[in-house]
Amino acid sequence: MISRRSLIGAAAGAGVLAVAQGALGPAPANAAEAAAGDARWTRTTSANGWRIDPDAIAVHHIEGSARSVPLHQGDAAAVLLHIARRWHYEIGAVDSGEGGGITAHTTRRTVGADFESNHLSGTAIALHPRAYPLAGSEGLWPHHEQIVRDILVDCEGTVVWGGDLTPVKRSHFHIAARPGDKVLARVAAGLDTSKPTLYRAQTAGTVADPAAPARRVKARRLQRATTG
Repeated sequence: MISRRSLIGAAAGAGVLAVAQGALGPAPANAAEAAAGDARWTRTTSANGWRIDPDAIAVHHIEGSARSVPLHQGDAAAVLLHIARRWHYEIGAVDSGEGGGITAHTTRRTVGADFESNHLSGTAIALHPRAYPLAGSEGLWPHHEQIVRDILVDCEGTVVWGGDLTPVKRSHFHIAARPGDKVLARVAAGLDTSKPTLYRAQTAGTVADPAAPARRVKARRLQRATTG
């Protein structure tokens, strides 16, 4: 995955070597990225209202990849695994180490923004977090952002993307619904790859077309509802 930043840097005359280095990893943090402050999260629930409970965490395999990650078992895991699976197939591999791969549940309570606390409850993931860090200026390619918007359509409002948050973190996704939410349960049932194919909305490697007019209308409607 060659980022927009590395390609623009090459066009500015940095040369072939700079292109190769940019493709291997993100550029150094800029002033905006460095300005994000850290704090210790002391609450018993994460910012999205989920209890921080180590016993609720289980390791899950990301279908189609060589990676497994710890997540809050049940509906939250089913939805987040779907996001990771589509990113892996359609944007960039999560198991190659590029861009920082993937981060999921953590016990580290230092956060740069409140929404990062959702990792503590296992209800958040970050995909290529080194390429798209907190308060980072690097944007997704337009066709990649279109894919992200289409993934959010799959999630039907149960997930928030860090590209719509302040400070921005384009690698970040977290569950927005509360525990026991009926919409979350329905969405998870349709995306859960452990369910029989008959009941699954999509299977690994087989996804909806993000460019389909109906999907784009839904994506724009959901974006307006999320960002106001």
